[in-house]
Amino acid sequence: MRFLRTNNMDILHTSLDVLLPLVSIIFFFLFYPFYVLIKLVMFLYKQFLFENVAGKVVLITGASSGIGEHLAYEYAKKGAYLALVARREDRLDIVAETSRQLGSGDVIIIPGDVAEVEDCKEFIDETIRHFGKLDHLINNAGVTQTVVFEDYFHIQAANPIMDINFWGSTYITYFAIPHLRKSKGKVIVITSGAANIALPVASVYSASKAALLRFFETLRIELNPDIKITIVFPGVVATDMTTPRCIEHYGSDFIFTEPVSRCAKGIFNGICRGETYIEEPSWMKWIYVMKNVCPEIVEYVLNYIYIRSLKPFFKRD
Repeated sequence: MRFLRTNNMDILHTSLDVLLPLVSIIFFFLFYPFYVLIKLVMFLYKQFLFENVAGKVVLITGASSGIGEHLAYEYAKKGAYLALVARREDRLDIVAETSRQLGSGDVIIIPGDVAEVEDCKEFIDETIRHFGKLDHLINNAGVTQTVVFEDYFHIQAANPIMDINFWGSTYITYFAIPHLRKSKGKVIVITSGAANIALPVASVYSASKAALLRFFETLRIELNPDIKITIVFPGVVATDMTTPRCIEHYGSDFIFTEPVSRCAKGIFNGICRGETYIEEPSWMKWIYVMKNVCPEIVEYVLNYIYIRSLKPFFKRD
């Protein structure tokens, strides 16, 4: 009996090995053009469905600088109420005051660390106590680290990257879900281009961002249609985080660096259009296409860049 079952499974998998490639090719030739047309129509349709965020409550983690700070300003200009979270209270005070001046009717700051589960619970509880609801959760808090994996002096030094970048977003989302379900709200998670492209000298950072991508794609299915989830892929943005040793001599003039205010504006517009994925700058999506279509070429180019340009900055001391 077991032999027959194993034999049937072998036949099934052999059949799928032959049939699925044929079906996929037929799909791409016959149906994919219609799929692209539908996507184009939906894109044009969304241009006229810009969400009005005036009076909506938005919680932003990592709001003391960078993308989080400038997203706060974009929401403030449109009259949203803000709950700003970060570890640096002095910086949060400055961002909060600027947000009020830009048009936000009510701003609170909640200092704390997203890597601490109790802090994450307090972020949500304090927001609900003050505003009575939550409409948008912006999971932006994150840190970067540029190091060749084998050069870690202690492998445990990689733990904070995952704790902040992945678990920080996971903890706070867990506590936010009941409130977002009531408001039919949104979760916006800031990942990175490194979630889709293997980034040399940033293996653990890339892994933490890839974990975010897969986690929130799964969560999107579980929470649909009550809560919408937008996943953002920023490129190299001029923030406090974008000064690894390999490019620090370029500073903010690094050729692919995007001004943080421009990046935040593009992300905000995508959120309000209801996009499920946002690449900022938008040309990055074509790199992802190249990676999926011809991964060997992209890997070769990245390896060349690493050997020629990056490796000299990361020699063992």
